[in-house]
Amino acid sequence: MDPELIKDCVHCGFCLPTCPTYVLWGEEMDSPRGRIHLMSQHVEGTPITPEMAGHFDACLGCMACVTACPSGVQYNRLIEQTRAEVEREHVREPRERAVRGLVFGLFPYPRRLRALRPTLGLARRLQPLLERADPSLGAMIALAPSPGRRQRLPRRVRAVGTRRAVVGMLTGCVQNEFFPQVNAATARVLAMEGCEVVIPPHQGCCGALSVHSGRDDQARRFAKRTIRTFERAGVDTVVVNAAGCGSSMKEYADLLADSPEWARRARAIRTVDLAEWLAELGPVARRHPLPFTVAYHDACHLAHAQGIRSQPRELLRGIPGLSLRDIPESDLCCGSAGTYNIFQPAAARELGDRKAERVRSTGADLLVSANPGCTMQIAAAMRRAGGEIRVAHTAEILDASLRGVTPSFLNPSTGKPHS
Repeated sequence: MDPELIKDCVHCGFCLPTCPTYVLWGEEMDSPRGRIHLMSQHVEGTPITPEMAGHFDACLGCMACVTACPSGVQYNRLIEQTRAEVEREHVREPRERAVRGLVFGLFPYPRRLRALRPTLGLARRLQPLLERADPSLGAMIALAPSPGRRQRLPRRVRAVGTRRAVVGMLTGCVQNEFFPQVNAATARVLAMEGCEVVIPPHQGCCGALSVHSGRDDQARRFAKRTIRTFERAGVDTVVVNAAGCGSSMKEYADLLADSPEWARRARAIRTVDLAEWLAELGPVARRHPLPFTVAYHDACHLAHAQGIRSQPRELLRGIPGLSLRDIPESDLCCGSAGTYNIFQPAAARELGDRKAERVRSTGADLLVSANPGCTMQIAAAMRRAGGEIRVAHTAEILDASLRGVTPSFLNPSTGKPHS
């Protein structure tokens, strides 16, 4: 934990109403400034107690406090440093270690996720039993969507019309295995906007889940492999369609700062979010009408960590006939936060239910999200409330408009989402 970064906090309290856990519980130690106070205590010699670790674990890492802070406190760096310290010093209970070992031995590995797909039906039937064994196991099954039909992407997708750019595309772990239609739509949209898309095969995890949970060694291994993958592919711009992945890849140079050569190689590859890239590139492909209403959800690692808010909205507003609605309390996290909704299921459930209620209040036909974790979290919360709402990625909406087709998630006879 960097003492100089800790000193930047003047304990003004502007962060309090933006912090999801403080909003839920009203406890000072579960606010950003309270956690910074605990960090200061540790730097001054206080060991990490189970109670202290619990307050750090309860943080979602949503970075809403970074956006709100008038003093420029780099809480994002502080909480990542702190979580790494917790993992080094704090001895967790055996059951908690087992669950964490399962999650980090499974989710960052696409092949293992792929092997899990056929077992999801049985796991759902066993969910009550798993829930009693450990709430995190029950939450994991409740969140899992029905896997989309596998779609094999070519190694290279040619630009439609005049080639304007050559970009690499990250396929991701959860995105690739549970939302393959999003990757397929992303590649088509990029191609229709004049990009030649390079999609290296056998991509691994970018390291986002690991770095956000303090598993620095694992994160650095994944980061180096991702850098090598796109270096070998011969691209210097990588488009990412998952907010958490994009946020972590943009910080590779910091993660690899102990190795100047790797930090240099990280800076040589530019990471851009899909909406960020398309807004920068400018539209050339014709948009066809999509006459329905969408509510746009700000993923925390897109809005707060990357500062990307207007670009997705501009892209959606550029579609004829589409009506865009903002969600009340849009800055408050939905409770997904990478692995948070698995490791902190009670708090995540409360936040998810709160977000679902706000989404329902918009009266929108469809929810648009740019992060697979948010998609799973909000969809699960809507199911708990006895309702359904189709959640689509920005790329899927753009793809349907550019191709002039009725999206697969809409009923052609009504223009409304399938129930």
